[in-house]
Amino acid sequence: MRTRRTLAALVGTAIAPVLAATLPAGTASAHGWVTNPASRQAQCASGVVACGSIKYEPQSVEGPKGLRSCSGGNAGFAELDNDAKGWRVTGVSSTTTFTWKNTARHSTSNWQYFIGGTKIAEISGNNQQPPETVSHTVNFGSFSGKQKVLAVWNIADTGNAFYACVDVNIGGGSTEPPPTEPPPSSSCAAAWVATQAYTGGAQVTHNGHLWRAKWWTQGEEPGTTGQWGVWEDKGACS
Repeated sequence: MRTRRTLAALVGTAIAPVLAATLPAGTASAHGWVTNPASRQAQCASGVVACGSIKYEPQSVEGPKGLRSCSGGNAGFAELDNDAKGWRVTGVSSTTTFTWKNTARHSTSNWQYFIGGTKIAEISGNNQQPPETVSHTVNFGSFSGKQKVLAVWNIADTGNAFYACVDVNIGGGSTEPPPTEPPPSSSCAAAWVATQAYTGGAQVTHNGHLWRAKWWTQGEEPGTTGQWGVWEDKGACS
């Protein structure tokens, strides 16, 4: 019996390195994006600007640390790098608060903000798990006029970061159109259930309105998540 145990231990020791080599590398379980001022992926998710698959997963712009691209190096999100796409520009003051929405939190090294090649702010995450919503007050210093701000969320225990570009007009007005009442819908979907998980594109009925999920969600009540939240109001239904 002792010989069998010894043999099993030796076999396990020999196999372990092989398994470690064949398993996929881990990726960050965190996901998040800037919701206010409206980042490019937030505008895609809300339908303000027509985009591709990023419309359904604005929280997924993830790539290796150290990049300076809006897409995080993702070919599928390359539209985010297109400065001529017609992004809405938000008028801001010289000191502005940026708000992140974190759909899956993860320990954080820091958040960084850049204009061009200049880092304008860095906030430590103290290697802690952040709350669902994080806000940072950023001073633009000598920058003014229309600028593209790159916001970076550096994860503490992986080599990855999350990226979001925000188009602002420092000291100027906004090109964001006023919100309009969504058109009414003719038919309702199944009623929203708080305990049910919904994927991007799913439709539910709540308080007499039809709602469409922009990305995966669970427990977020339609009508309470705001303009840049997960639920898009499709209007009254019957």
